[in-house]
Parts: sequence; C-alpha cells; structure tokens
Amino acid sequence: MKYQLIKFVFVLLVFTNTTGCSHVEPWERGRLAKPHMSLDPEPTLTSLRDHVQVSKEATSGGSGTSGGGCGCN
Repeated sequence: MKYQLIKFVFVLLVFTNTTGCSHVEPWERGRLAKPHMSLDPEPTLTSLRDHVQVSKEATSGGSGTSGGGCGCN
C-alpha cells in the first residue's frame, strides 16, 4: 500500500513538472494572438447575451455567483 502511494506521488510529480509552461518564440506569438485562440472568442456577443439575461431575469451575474431577482441568496 505504501509503495503504491509513493509510486503515485512520484508519477504525479513527474507529470506536473513535465507539462506546463514553455518558451514561446517571438515569431510564434502572432499565431497565439489570433481571436480563435482566446478564452472568449466573441466577447461582444457574450456581453450582449449577459445584458439580455440581466434585462430578462432582473438579476446580475448568474454565471457562477449566487443571488437572484427575488432578493434571496
């Protein structure tokens, strides 16, 4: 049991240290700056949808926060 735990921790440490950040060359940055590479590819559309939801629901947030139009949390 103890050997399996040590083996698991070792594999986890190797995995976390081998993945992650890498050096991005200056000529590669243009490719990463394209709109389809962003977390929110259409921020204007997302903002419009949030505005419509706030207007219809009489709430703000709703994407991960608590609260509602009724005043209860």
